[in-house]
Amino acid sequence: MLLDTETRYQSVAACAGFRRARQRLVVLCGTLLLTACATKDVGPINTFAPELPKQTAGYINDDGDDGSLIVGVAFSGGGTRAAAFAYGVLLELDSIRIDEVPRQRAVSDSIRMVSGTSGGAVAAAYFALKGPDEFDDFYERFLLQNVEGSLNTSLGSPANLTRALRGGMNDRNGFSRWLDDNLFESTTFAAYDTDHAPLVWLNATDIYHGVPFLFTHETFAALCSDLDQVLIADAVAASAALPVAFAPIDVMAYGPDCGYQIPDWKARALDEPTASLRLNAYARALDSYIADDSLKRVRLLDGGITDNIGITGLSLARASAENLHSPLSEEQAVNLKRLLFIVTDAGKAPIPAWATRERSPNLVELGPSLANATIAASVRKGFDGLNLAVRNWQQDIISFRCGLSAERVRELRGSLDGWDCSDVSITIELLSFRDLEHPIQDQLNQIPTRLALPKEQVDLVVDAGRHAVRKNAGIQAAVDAFRQAPDRSGDQALTD
Repeated sequence: MLLDTETRYQSVAACAGFRRARQRLVVLCGTLLLTACATKDVGPINTFAPELPKQTAGYINDDGDDGSLIVGVAFSGGGTRAAAFAYGVLLELDSIRIDEVPRQRAVSDSIRMVSGTSGGAVAAAYFALKGPDEFDDFYERFLLQNVEGSLNTSLGSPANLTRALRGGMNDRNGFSRWLDDNLFESTTFAAYDTDHAPLVWLNATDIYHGVPFLFTHETFAALCSDLDQVLIADAVAASAALPVAFAPIDVMAYGPDCGYQIPDWKARALDEPTASLRLNAYARALDSYIADDSLKRVRLLDGGITDNIGITGLSLARASAENLHSPLSEEQAVNLKRLLFIVTDAGKAPIPAWATRERSPNLVELGPSLANATIAASVRKGFDGLNLAVRNWQQDIISFRCGLSAERVRELRGSLDGWDCSDVSITIELLSFRDLEHPIQDQLNQIPTRLALPKEQVDLVVDAGRHAVRKNAGIQAAVDAFRQAPDRSGDQALTD
């Protein structure tokens, strides 16, 4: 029996649809076979150190100034948006003069601690490498670049979908190579081993232990490896390795035969019941690097998973300190008058479309809000913890200073003139989009977390960073108090 016209058309369409589906299946299977055979470059990014290198970075570097003002900065995650916010903050700090004698000096010249996560790690690593006199080209070299043009970004591609299912769409040949070719030029962490470089903390996440992974000499000593041989680009890429978009980056644990000595703080963190849970988890991770023969590869992903505002470095430096003043040396603690630590948060808090309607949001609509709420809660908890640690640090420094003999103070300071052992102030300030007026804040909240933004959005975020510094009363008060210190009366007339 002949089919009627409608049935024939339906049959032809069904056959055509089947053929198209079969063709897509053949293409997908071919892609799976090709990508399965391809070698993914995820590291390891470190090498074995036959002779154990230094285990700690020691104290922060002294750049030759009097040490009365020390500034630290921590830059959050958030792709190019976060890097642009950090850049704006640095530009504004670079415009605030605090000295004319013995040389002209801005607040940025006193930055001795730099930390960063994900997008903020790009800005942190570059500033630490170039310093306040040369970092301004970051705007052209990174912020205005289309980094995504060299990356696999679309899940609509069968090849990319396969890569994502195999651990991540991009390996070291993506972001890490771009950073090395265009920004860091094969520079390793050895470049930070100078008296002029600040103490640098770049943050990734050890996804096996669920703890922050700090690119420090102490961490790599536990791996029987030398941080100085690691490419800065690899560390920054690990810090920004967002799951699915990027495959985890590997570091190798080469222990235990390298002469690693367990530091006293780690032994206490592992043994004492009252030890901080955060410090205990970090100590257990370091211990497994050297002691667990079954764990040879440590897989790293985005630092924002465990610390989106990049404060782990200072928090752990204080929690693991062997004395009252670390990471300041005795001389630095005695000469210090003001310590200013600035944390940036480029996280978004947009008002969701479902917030003002009667119908309940669906799962797809809830997803971004759940992610934003989780990150925001983590930021608040982390910052509050750091704030408490910093207040305790200030009291510890005062206790250390007031416990010194006059002879020791004279030896460390050069003179007893104007000496007041309690004259120390540590200020910690959080800068975020919430500090700005609502029209601007609303625009900032619409900027996506990407590695390619139009110039107008980059400029908007850079200006927001500058404005956040100018508007922050705590930063302005700390700078004014430093200028008006009794032995700095000659600088009171300086203006920004």
